Amino acid sequence: MGGWGAAATAAGGLRLTTQASLRADAETPSLLDRALRIFGDVRPGEAGTTLLMLSNLFLLLVGYYILKTVREPLILATGGAEMKSYASAGQALTLMGFIPLYGWLASRVDRVMLITWVLLFFIADIELFNLGLRVNMPNLGFVFFIWVGIFSLATIAQFWSYANDLYRKEDGERLFALIGIGATAGSWAGSKVAELLFKGGMAPADMLHVTALLLFAHLGLYRIVDAREARRDTSAAAAKTTLAGPGGFSLVFASPYLRLVGLLLILLNIVNTTGEYVISRSVVAAADAAVAQDPSVSKEAFIGSFYGSYFFWVNFGAVLLQAFVAARIARYLGLAGVLLALPLVSLGAYGLIGAGVGFAVLRWAKTAENATDYSVMNTGRQMLWLPTTREEKYKAKQTLDTFFVRAGDVVSAGLVFAGTAWLGLGITGFARANVVLVLAWFATAYFLLRENRALVERSAREGA
Repeated sequence: MGGWGAAATAAGGLRLTTQASLRADAETPSLLDRALRIFGDVRPGEAGTTLLMLSNLFLLLVGYYILKTVREPLILATGGAEMKSYASAGQALTLMGFIPLYGWLASRVDRVMLITWVLLFFIADIELFNLGLRVNMPNLGFVFFIWVGIFSLATIAQFWSYANDLYRKEDGERLFALIGIGATAGSWAGSKVAELLFKGGMAPADMLHVTALLLFAHLGLYRIVDAREARRDTSAAAAKTTLAGPGGFSLVFASPYLRLVGLLLILLNIVNTTGEYVISRSVVAAADAAVAQDPSVSKEAFIGSFYGSYFFWVNFGAVLLQAFVAARIARYLGLAGVLLALPLVSLGAYGLIGAGVGFAVLRWAKTAENATDYSVMNTGRQMLWLPTTREEKYKAKQTLDTFFVRAGDVVSAGLVFAGTAWLGLGITGFARANVVLVLAWFATAYFLLRENRALVERSAREGA
């Protein structure tokens, strides 16, 4: 084994190692350690790095939600809910080129430089979009929608790859739910900031600058965490090596476990993206009705304001679930609890929508689903990677969390096309189709949990 894999075998990676855990056990917990125990099982000496990781994820999600809220009126006001759904397919096609480039870069630079170059690339893109908005470039909303989806998946996957590299399996199971508060709190704060910026009259082009500045701060925190752990851990040399071995697609298709993870992500995103189409279709209809009633109403402002409020309440619920529920589910019910919570909520949500409930109930059912997805399910998705190899944590995770996620969106786009063009499905019809898909999701989760147990047992035998 060479590259990062060899370094991981020789040195154990830049992690909270056994020695660090033994040192922590011998320390007296600080006030900060004790304060964080409200949200998770924090051991002595862990609070500093945990809070830095939480804060870094917070900054990333605030920036993303500003971009996400900007993109909604750009795509919906020019192309409608159907065009938004079809744009997701464009993301999958673009990722077929992005993933090999990411793997190529990972094989040539260490992980800090990998993170640095990826973030600088996205910051440069943001400034190019700023210029495009100022000169009214045609079809920019469609291109921006594709780009934002890739940006969010790639940068969030990269963060959790780093977190899985930093923490041992036992520590990640305790701390990932706590670190995940940064995502839910950042999403909540970012959606509210975006709503206020829209209502305050800030131009979308100017809002992009806010995200660019946040990404520079995000990059700075990565470097602070890496320097901090390098001082605490004598195995830091592993972080300076490059990653050899096969690419992300090869790693995924060679592993039965990762193939099941991929299928789970595809099903999850078919259900979620189809659900987003349902609510987008309803919002566009409401915006059209508002403009018809009062021509002075801006369709873009109406949609932007709605999504700012919608994202706010989704993420308010996600913050509560992440802070007070996710860690407890993980602690008492394990991986099965955090993986099965979302399909249970989705089954109830689409069962209600399929029964023909009104828009208000539809909105809150979808709010509950997304809140659970962004909190409990997100924690479970990251826990799935703890028993994997270091190569899989970076290359395979980037592949699954980007291409396979968007592959689900491609299938959803096909479902939307067939449902609207051929089958004449309405909102209730799409909801009933989702109910069937959720049942397949349950079956996949069952086999994945069984394979996870086998993988953990096999790793334990090999390590004994």
